[in-house]
Amino acid sequence: MKLRAVTWNLYCGGVDGGADESRLRVQTETLADLAPDIACLPECSWWDEEDERRLWQTAHLLGMAPVRMAPSHVGDGRNFTTLLYRPSRLQLLGRRTLGRGVFHHALIRARLRPVAAGDDSPHDFLAFGTHLSYVDGDTRLREARWLTDYGGEFPGVPPRAVLLGDLNMPDRESEDWSLIPKNLQSRYRIVLPNGEFGDADRRAVQVLIKSGWKDPELLTGEKRAAIVGYFYPNEPVPWSLDYGLVSGLKVISYRTHDAARSASDHLPVVLDMEVGPRA
Repeated sequence: MKLRAVTWNLYCGGVDGGADESRLRVQTETLADLAPDIACLPECSWWDEEDERRLWQTAHLLGMAPVRMAPSHVGDGRNFTTLLYRPSRLQLLGRRTLGRGVFHHALIRARLRPVAAGDDSPHDFLAFGTHLSYVDGDTRLREARWLTDYGGEFPGVPPRAVLLGDLNMPDRESEDWSLIPKNLQSRYRIVLPNGEFGDADRRAVQVLIKSGWKDPELLTGEKRAAIVGYFYPNEPVPWSLDYGLVSGLKVISYRTHDAARSASDHLPVVLDMEVGPRA
C-alpha cells in the first residue's frame, strides 16, 4: 500500500500576533493539496487556545485526526508538536509520548495499520513525529538515542517505522560559515574542547543511520532541495533541517515541496512510501 508522509515546521503555528491566522490558512491549503496520510507538524504554537480549536479545525479540513499534540518541555508552554493520520486509510492502534520531560520539544509514537489490511497485524508500522532541540548538537544526540532501538527489529513493536520531524540539523557542511552569525553557529557546529567551532554537527542523524534507519536520499539517489535559507536575511544558508527516515519500508520518492514560502521559515518535506510486510 502506498502512503504519503509530510513533515512541516509551521513557524509559530501559522499564527502571527497571537491572532492573525493568514499563514495558517495558506498552510492548511498547501497540506490539503499534498493530501498526506501521516503528517508531523512541529511548532504548532497557540494551538491549545479555545479548547484546541486550531488543532481540530486543521485536522477536519485535512480529513485527518490527531494522534496527539504534545507540548514542548522547555519554554513558555505554548509550543506543540502534532502528529496527524488519515482515518480513511489508516487505523490508529496505539499511541505514546516518549521521553516526557527529557525532550526539549516532544517525541510522539503511533502504531498504525492500513485500513485495507483488516486484522492483518504484519502490516502494522510505527510512525514517529518529533522536533529535536535547536540549542546544540549534544542535546540532539541524546534525544536521537531514544529512536535507535527502532532502526531494526525490537521486541514488542513492528519491524517497520517512519520518522518525521524537524531535527534541527544541517544535512551538509556549510561552504561558508560566515553566512551564519557567530552567535548562532553553536546551534549547528560541533564545539571542540577548547571552545572553537568544528564541522557541522550531524551526529544525531549519523547515529540513527548507523542504528539501521535509512535516509531516503541514499535509497533513491536523488538529492532533495533545501528546506531553509530563504526566510531570514541573516541566515541565507540552503540546508535541509527536516527529515523523513524509514526502517523496513520501501521509499518511492522523497522531496522538498517548494511552495508557500511566505507561510513558514521551513518548506514541507514529502515522503512517498510503500507499507507492507515485505516492503
